[in-house]
Amino acid sequence: MRAILDSVNAHGFQTIEALAARFGVTTQTIRRDVNLLCERGLCRRRHGGIDLPPGGENLAYPTRRVLDREAKRRIALCVARAVPDGASLFFGIGTTPEQCAHALLERKGLRVMTNNLNVAAVLARNPGCEVTVAGGRIRNGDFDVVAGEAHDFFCRFSVDIGIYGVGGVAEDGALLDFSEDEARMRGELARHCRQRFLVLDHSKFGRGATVRGGHITEATAVFTDRPPPPDITRMLAAAGVAVVFPPDDSQPTP
Repeated sequence: MRAILDSVNAHGFQTIEALAARFGVTTQTIRRDVNLLCERGLCRRRHGGIDLPPGGENLAYPTRRVLDREAKRRIALCVARAVPDGASLFFGIGTTPEQCAHALLERKGLRVMTNNLNVAAVLARNPGCEVTVAGGRIRNGDFDVVAGEAHDFFCRFSVDIGIYGVGGVAEDGALLDFSEDEARMRGELARHCRQRFLVLDHSKFGRGATVRGGHITEATAVFTDRPPPPDITRMLAAAGVAVVFPPDDSQPTP
C-alpha cells in the first residue's frame, strides 16, 4: 500500500489498471489495497481510480499518526541526539513533533512550551520535565490549540530550540499549511527560538496545502528520513541549513 500511496503522491490520479500494470499484480489485488487506503482517509476514490484527498484539508490525526510511523520514529531519534539535557523547547503541532516528544521522554531538565496537547501528555509523564501549554479552544481530534486566543503564546518566551512540522513543502521551498491559524502559530514559534528544527518525512516534499507561510531555508536544521529533492537540497546548502537524516543502515528491511 505504501508504494501505491507514493505513486499517487508523485503522479496524482491513478487508474486501477495503471497501478496494476505498474506493480505487476491483478486489478483485484490493487482494488483491495485501494479500499484500505480510502478507508483510512489516505486517498479518495474517483471514477476508475484514486487520487489524494483535496489539498485544502488535512488527513485525520489518527490516520496521520500511523502513516509513515517508522520514518517519523527515526527522524525523532535524530532530533533527540541534538537536544541536550536542560534545554528549553517549543513544540509545534503534528504527529512528527509528537514522535520527537516520545524520543525525548527520558531527557532530564527540559522546559517545554507547546500548543500540542499530545506532546504535553507525553512529556508530562517525565517528572523532571516542566511543561507549559497554550490556552484557548482545543481542536477536536487534533488535540492542539491554534485559534486566535493562542496566537501570542510563543511570543511570551525565548527558548533554545523550536521543533515544528509542516503540512507540505512547495517546489520553491515555501512552507505550506492547511489553515492561516496553523501557519501563524508556526511562524511565531520560529521567531522566538535560537535554533529551529523542522521535522518532516519525505512525503511532505511536493505535498499540496493551501496556506503559505515561511520558507524551508529559515530552519537551522531540517530533519527528515530521506534526502530532500535536488532543488530543495541545493537551496538548503546555499543557505547553510543542515540536513539530518538516518544513515542507510537504519532503514527498515523491506
